[in-house]
Amino acid sequence: MTSMRTPVDVEQGLLTVLFSVVAVHALWQGLRPRGTGGRDRVDHLLHAAMAAAMAAMPWSLGRSLPGWTATLLFTAAAVWFPLTAFDRRPAHAVAAITAQLPSAVGMAAMAWMLRPSHGREHVSAGSLGDAAGAATVVTAVLTSYLLACAIRLLTRPMPSLRSDTDRAHGAAPTDPYGQTRHGAMALGTALMLVMHH
Repeated sequence: MTSMRTPVDVEQGLLTVLFSVVAVHALWQGLRPRGTGGRDRVDHLLHAAMAAAMAAMPWSLGRSLPGWTATLLFTAAAVWFPLTAFDRRPAHAVAAITAQLPSAVGMAAMAWMLRPSHGREHVSAGSLGDAAGAATVVTAVLTSYLLACAIRLLTRPMPSLRSDTDRAHGAAPTDPYGQTRHGAMALGTALMLVMHH
């Protein structure tokens, strides 16, 4: 095994460790025999698959991920989270969908990073420039949203960092490990978006 020689190698190594820990935790949550409903189990397994793919992405293993197959899988996962958040009580639908948005955007970011970039050689220089500009905007929007989610999720369990309003609403998380996992995943995905772009 070669030693890590550059700061980029160190950063890739740290991201691999982060995503590997997240993948193991999400897989463990998804395979637990009790306390997990069918929808939650699928949610956890999708997170585990994404984290495992993200762990491989910085290295040569990640380059072998199938383009359209993986893109379609993670696009379907991005749609899965808000669709399964619907509940029979319409009053709770908006809150449930909002709670699933970080996962949906994370899956969309994964699909965005894995999209195939073939066929560009037949495109004119002007339209290629427009496409590059649009890709930059999409990457910036996804990255900004994921960074905001990461900050909110990673600081929420810290009472000294919560506002008085949050404390008044009893904002202590019911699943601090899950909250930390989601926050770490959002942060790592945002970093990968920037590195990938």
